Amino acid sequence: MGNTTNYQQLVQKVTMYLDNELTKEAEMELLKEIRLNPEYKTLLDKEQSFKEFLQKKISRRKVSPSLIQSIKNKLHIPPPNQ
Repeated sequence: MGNTTNYQQLVQKVTMYLDNELTKEAEMELLKEIRLNPEYKTLLDKEQSFKEFLQKKISRRKVSPSLIQSIKNKLHIPPPNQ
């Protein structure tokens, strides 16, 4: 993959892709690059596996509704209409 800067940019794009943060155009461009370069596909697979591993291994604590409301009150966000 050559240049370190290009590799870091690719990793960033792949991460954004996996997090659904790319525009449609950027996503299509990345997927085209991945199809053309087997090393990019390997990187995508590796990053995807790592993300799935983290999602399975890390548990997030649930936030209580009272804490959420307390934060909203401090931010002056009105409760939703019911």
